[in-house]
This record gives sequence, C-alpha cells and structure tokens, in this order.
Amino acid sequence: MQLPPGPKTPSWLLLLQFKADIFGYMDTISRRYGDIVTLMFGSTPTVYVSHPLGIKEIFTNTKEIVARGALNQEGFALFAGEQGILQLDGARHKHRRKLLMSAFHGARMQACGQRICELTEKIMSLQAIGKPFLAYSTIEDITLAVGIEIVMGLCEGARYDRIKRLFALFEVTEKLSFWRWNFGGQSREKYLLYLQQELLQILDAEVQERRQQADPSRTDMLSELVLATDETGEPITDEEIRDLLISPIGAAQGASATAIAWALYWIHHLPHVRDRLLEELNALGENPDITSILALPYLNAVCNEVLRIYPTQLFTFPRIVESPVEIMGYRLNPETILIANIYSTHQREDLYPQPKQFKPERFLERQFSTYEFLPFGGGSRVCIAGTFALFEMKLVLATILSHYQLKLNKKQVEKPKFDGLLCYPASGIKMIMQDRYHHKG
Repeated sequence: MQLPPGPKTPSWLLLLQFKADIFGYMDTISRRYGDIVTLMFGSTPTVYVSHPLGIKEIFTNTKEIVARGALNQEGFALFAGEQGILQLDGARHKHRRKLLMSAFHGARMQACGQRICELTEKIMSLQAIGKPFLAYSTIEDITLAVGIEIVMGLCEGARYDRIKRLFALFEVTEKLSFWRWNFGGQSREKYLLYLQQELLQILDAEVQERRQQADPSRTDMLSELVLATDETGEPITDEEIRDLLISPIGAAQGASATAIAWALYWIHHLPHVRDRLLEELNALGENPDITSILALPYLNAVCNEVLRIYPTQLFTFPRIVESPVEIMGYRLNPETILIANIYSTHQREDLYPQPKQFKPERFLERQFSTYEFLPFGGGSRVCIAGTFALFEMKLVLATILSHYQLKLNKKQVEKPKFDGLLCYPASGIKMIMQDRYHHKG
C-alpha cells in the first residue's frame, strides 16, 4: 500500500491544530499536499479527499468501502442514542432512512411551510426595536421549535418545554467541548450523560403514549413510526423509535440554525446581496405563496453560497476500506479510514474562483455536481434532512427579510468556529432590529 502524502504530526498535536483553527489547517494542508492527504491518528491512517473524482470513487465503490455505523458511535452515540440512524447498518439502515425521509417530503411540506413562517414571525416579533440581540440563538429557537413540531408533533405543553430546554442545554454544553468546565460538581461528559438520560425518559414516555393513542391522520414523524413496521414486517420497538427521533430534532436545531444565521450575516454584511434579495422577494407582492418563495433563483443561490463557504458539515461521515481499493491512483489497504473533505472541496479555485469571497452569482452561472457541491454529505449517509433544511432556510429568511429591517450591530467580520460537529458563527452574530414592516393581510 502506498498512502497519499501528509504531515508527520503526532495525534495530540493534530487534535490541537484542529481545535485551534481547523479552517486554516485544512487550507494549509490542501495547498501543501493537494487533493488527497493522509493524517495519522494513532496507527490508523485517515485519508481526506477533496477532489470531485476522488469523492465519486468513495461514494460509488460501495463493496470495497463501507460506511459502518460503528464509526459514528464514538462521536454521536451520546447525542443520537444507540439505535439512532447514524449507528445503523445494512438493510435496517436503508429501511429506517426511507421511513424518516418520507416525513421530510411530499404534500405535508406545504402545511409545514406555513407553520415555519408563523413560528419565525412569532419568535422574531419578541425582539425589541433598537436593542441588540444574538441572531444565532434567536434562529436556534425557531429551528428547534420547527424540529420538535415536525418530528414529535408537539407545539406546546410541559413535555414540549422540557424537550426544548434539554436540546438547548445539549447545544451549549457541546460548544464547551474543548474546555474543562465544571457542571454542578461533575465533568462535562457526566453532565451530557445526565442530559441524555433525562431526554430519553421524556421521549420514552411520549412514544408509549403515542403508541396507545395511534392516530393515522397525524403527519409528524413519531406518529408515522409508531404505525410503521420494520424490514421483517414487525412493529418497530419503542426504544428504537425513541433513538430514531433524536438525530432529526438535533439536525433541525443545530445545522439549520447555523446555516440560517450565517445567511443573515452575509446578507447584511454585503448590502448589494440584501438589496437584490429584497427586490426578488418584493416582486412576489404581499403574502406570496410558499411555492413561489421556494422557486426564487437568487434566494436559492444565496442559500447555496452560504452552505458552500462554511458548510455546516465540514466532512462526510467516515468510511472504512474493507477490501483493497484504488482511490485517485493510490492503492489503499483494509482498515484505512476515508473521509470526503467537504470544506476543502468547496474552497477549490478550479470550481469556485475566489473561494473566500461570498458570491451567490456562481450558483446562477453554472450547475455543480453532487461531488463538487455536497453540503449535506453524500452516498448512503447523505443527511436525511438536507432537502428540508434548504426548504426551511428559504422560508425563514424570506419571512425575516419581508417583515423586519435588521442590521449588524458592528461592521466586523464574523469568524467561524468548529466544535467537532458544526461550523457556527463564533460571536453569535449580534444584530439590531431597526423596524418592522406592517403588511396588510
């Protein structure tokens, strides 16, 4: 086996460099080593690929390269449950993905779209005019409320409030991952475990209650799962349903909020982008229907450029070589880990000239393949909520821009921060609401 080139940095120093500035580090090794780079974590070679042809080879050589659920166990089991979608394999994984994805598609999305707009208005209207607020945490409130409603079918009540609070605590605690904080006399890991146990108990109670009152007319994900059967025709167990619910709510809150917050930053950081977007939205008239908003070409281009420049997911989920395979001319042996480097692919000069510049026009000028633009990953582990995230992003942005005049609190450049899962705005994006637009309705 001949591994691709890469730095000879020891694991502990690699992790420190990742934590200090993962973006700068990835830019540096891409410049130095090119499209395929080996990093050694202990004795295991991890090969990062940022060339579209190499990424295509990873996603299509499914016999030799496997996306094992066990590879996600360490980083995600605490947050996604032991039987979450990220941990499953084979026929079971394929079956559950199909079940969960059905909740994010189809006719129900229209009603759901209306609800996204209502929740956005409701939460944004709480901001006082002239008073600074953190856009990121406000958007998280919106996306978490949307996520719990779509996944659980809950929009109020004690259980809804508790689930919201636990997810918010999870989010805050995750972001303190690189520091030694004391949580009421216990370590961060113990505190996360405590939050997880509490969340699992609440979800258990909701699943059991919904099982007893199964209602085929309900369209939320939980109601569908309690009526669904597994690949052998048996009902899915309560425990598995509970674990399957965690990831979609987390994705709805975390990844969607991050993308929308970045969009608000870029739109208000670059006045020409904001002006062009408002012109496009205003051309729809008052109370535009959801289908018209979703079809807006410049809004779509802005959302794609946000997901390109700082993808919420910097890397795909890891895959493992199970039998010898050739990737970009390198013969790789079993047990080699392969990761498609989304961030570095999105920074390629040959695909995206001046990649550090925010230029939505690039998505109007050409089409990119799923190996060139892959904000939600790809292959068998592509994000189940990717289509929905874009749907939600467009509607939240359209609602905010049509109803509120915002500005950034300071004309400073917002820096990205990576917490091991998400690439979020480091200072939370401080904004001020200048005015509300009163539409006749």
